[in-house]
Amino acid sequence: MRKRWTLLPADEAIASHLQQVLKINPIFCRLLAQRGVTTFDEAKAFFRPDWSQLHDPFLMKDMGDAVDRLTQAITQQEKILLYGDYDVDGTTSVALMFEFLSRHKARLDYYIPDRYKEGYGVSMAGMDYAIANGIKLIIAMDCGVNARAQVAKAKEHGIGFIICDHHLPDGALPSADAVLDPMRPDCPYPFKGLSGCGVAFKLAQAFLRKNGLPDDDLHPLLDLLALSIAADIVPMTGENRTLAHFGLQLINRTERPGLMALIEISGKQRPFSISDLVFGLAPLINAAGRLADADQAVKLLLSANKTVAMDNARVLLHRNQLRKAHDQQIQDEAIRLFEKTPDHEALRSVVLFEPTWHKGIIGIAAARMVERFHRPAILLTESNGMAVGSARTVPGFNIYKAIKTCEDLLTNFGGHDHAAGLTMPLDAVPTFQKRFEATVKSSITEGQTVPEVEVNATLDLKDINPGFWRILRQFAPFGPGNHSPTFVSKNVVDSGHSKLLKGSHIRLSVRQPGSQPVTGMAFGMGEHFERIASKKPFHVAYKIEEDSWQGKSYLRMMVRDFWY
Repeated sequence: MRKRWTLLPADEAIASHLQQVLKINPIFCRLLAQRGVTTFDEAKAFFRPDWSQLHDPFLMKDMGDAVDRLTQAITQQEKILLYGDYDVDGTTSVALMFEFLSRHKARLDYYIPDRYKEGYGVSMAGMDYAIANGIKLIIAMDCGVNARAQVAKAKEHGIGFIICDHHLPDGALPSADAVLDPMRPDCPYPFKGLSGCGVAFKLAQAFLRKNGLPDDDLHPLLDLLALSIAADIVPMTGENRTLAHFGLQLINRTERPGLMALIEISGKQRPFSISDLVFGLAPLINAAGRLADADQAVKLLLSANKTVAMDNARVLLHRNQLRKAHDQQIQDEAIRLFEKTPDHEALRSVVLFEPTWHKGIIGIAAARMVERFHRPAILLTESNGMAVGSARTVPGFNIYKAIKTCEDLLTNFGGHDHAAGLTMPLDAVPTFQKRFEATVKSSITEGQTVPEVEVNATLDLKDINPGFWRILRQFAPFGPGNHSPTFVSKNVVDSGHSKLLKGSHIRLSVRQPGSQPVTGMAFGMGEHFERIASKKPFHVAYKIEEDSWQGKSYLRMMVRDFWY
């Protein structure tokens, strides 16, 4: 499918001002302006993340109540249950808080719900566990903001409740001792993009400050927090960018046995980037809850012994290998099923049901369908006599709102703009498919149905040099709101050394008049090779990355698209 290229706007007056005061390549000033940086001081803060940039945790609604209740539990030696969701954000939250509170001599237990038996969020089974095990305080992390019935049950049994969530409430808040959630409408906290682990981190920070202790106790936990920020795809702006900056530094010198084991079996070399966490480590941690018990991930992260950590890591590696096999199978079956659908090319959405698909994998497969067909996609399977599904969407189209138009057919649904989960009776599936397609068809724009390459700036190949890279890498860590820049170089020609590789990949080597050849990789773009090798000029859109070969580092393009 042909992609459209869009040059992202930048305030030229601001870019010009920044160039005057910073004295750097105007392209960097354009990138800064696109990120909302307008002054010398803001640029300095952007390039030099500092602990002082973090907000006062007591700006968060209910934080004082949360710290008071936590302090009471520790002082009176009440048994505390750390309750987390089964994904990376939830498991890192539990590990972070377990490690932190252990230093303060808290009596601790933790609980991760079973994805298949209990589903997402705070479960009644979890409350039964707390009651049976003498728990006096529950701290729910990365979930809980909508757990009204579960909190009420805990309170009936004299169990205190602190919620550390980052999801949007769907109504009245639970009657907990404290509901920490920057997304609640009445919360004045200035940064709304924290991960669930980030909210738990702010509780730990507030506890230290209330007790007159320095923030030093938090620094060893930043590796776990950086993992959650990367894996949960939260905005890489504000506090998240500062915390991820320091967290990445810690990961790249970590001696945490669990992370060291994960890094070893991932096969990736340090230094790690956010992308390495997203695609290298996060899938291994997530595999624990996708195919079995997510407790395995917490055990790994808390492992103190290198041998035990490696044993736990190997379990996750095996589960991830199984996950990949399931993923490929579901993806292949979904593609065939969709392409057999009458008039499928006219459909604006993909909604497929297959009762044998693995419930823990369909979200990944739905994302693959979006990539292939560039339409909102929902994959459904059967579980406990119901149709359960995961939804993913194209940029700019709110999948949650689209699903909500069909809520009368659903028994449960939740999520956000980009992804959602849903449950419905089996006999409602055909009606849902029709209604959802009609909703999408009436609301999706033409532009949203065409893949887009957002371009930050035009760049001459001669400017790709070590000096340019030294400044560009200071824009990291990259993520939503601070994506790695995409550049376009125009009228490039093959240097004569481009090669077509197995798997339809291209090893690119191109030049412009007056430039040295620049190399790059274009994965899965073999259909362009004949045109490239013709020596006719073309445009190329790409990101820049540093790679190494035989001990030497060099810069290369990671190609996103060609135009000719």
